[in-house]
Order: sequence, then C-alpha cells, then structure tokens
Amino acid sequence: MGILEQHHELVAKQVIQNLAKRHMQGFYCKTAEEAVELASSLMKEGSSVSWGGTMTMKEIGLLDAIKSRKDLQVLDRSTAKTQEEVDAVYRQVFSADNFIMSTNAITLDGELLNIDGTGNRVAALIFGPKQVIVIAGMNKVCKDLDEAMARVRNIASPPNCIRLDKKTPCAVTGVCGDCLGDDCICNQIVTTRNSRDPERIKVILVEGSWGY
Repeated sequence: MGILEQHHELVAKQVIQNLAKRHMQGFYCKTAEEAVELASSLMKEGSSVSWGGTMTMKEIGLLDAIKSRKDLQVLDRSTAKTQEEVDAVYRQVFSADNFIMSTNAITLDGELLNIDGTGNRVAALIFGPKQVIVIAGMNKVCKDLDEAMARVRNIASPPNCIRLDKKTPCAVTGVCGDCLGDDCICNQIVTTRNSRDPERIKVILVEGSWGY
C-alpha cells in the first residue's frame, strides 16, 4: 500500500467514526470491485432499487452489476420516453427499498453536502427509500463545510454542467457564477448532519478519485 493510500485509510477511519455519531454507517473499500460487492450485498433479493445522477456509480461498475442482477426490481428513469414517465419514476423512488447516489462532498466530521438541480436526488436522500447507499471516492472528502461548499461549487458542478450541456456561466468559465438561470443545476443545497433513522444512510468510501 502506497503512502497516499495509507493516508486515505486513516482519513476514512476518522470519517466513519464521525458518521457513526450522526447515525450513519460508514465503510471504506480499497478497490472499486470491493465497493461494488459490498453495495450489492446490502441490497436484498427481491428488493427494489433506483439511483440519482451519479458518475461514481457508473465508473466503479455498480450500475452494470445492478442491471445484471435478475433478483432486483430496477426503477430506471433512463428507459422513460417522456418527461411524464420520468416524473412517475421519481415518485416511485420514494417507495423503493434502496436508493443509490454519490455525494458532492463529505466532511471529516461526517456531514454530507449535496447540490441538486431537479431535487429528486436530495429529496430521496432526505425521505422515502428505506435504505440510501452513498458511494463516494476519497476525492470527495473535505476538511469542513466551507471547503465542501467550495468543492461543490467549483469542482463538482462545472464538469456536470459541461457533461449535461447546460448553458451556465460555470460551463463557460469553469468556475461558479452563482447563477439563477433556467439551466442552473444548483437549485437545492442540502447538508445532511444527522440521520433520524439509525443506519438508514450507508456511506461507502472508495479509494481513489471517482466522479466529480
């Protein structure tokens, strides 16, 4: 194990301890394959699953793993043909057994920070699905909420706007313009500082840099 990985493991232990005091369960995986195996094991046979917009999930191979399982009821909005069908899936998600997402940032003290455009992702994080599985690379760990906000505004959101072909200032300049336009993806800012339902939220930290 390299020095950087050793450091990340120490940091992950601190984050996991602080997640526990906030009634969230934390894990640290040294490889993407380990993270996929763990996340898959948390979803019971016959249960339903959906996910928010997450590049991390795709990059580590979890999306493919879920779609290959025949024992899960998959709620996939990408198969919807109209906005009405997409909205219907959004609402179905609130009754799902499992919801998978990443987090835009997580602090050393165990707080999650997320910015959302439509709001379906953070809404499901807050309420609805019986279990929320958060997958996050160690690149998402920040010192505190101020650093987390700076990361979300200037590191996470601009690439997402470019990926989604949004007409926002950050898609042109690369830095947050604090915009309020129609294409803004920073409409909802949510800090999760505690889980009312113990261990409903499970956070899997994955070694390496994943997602934005």
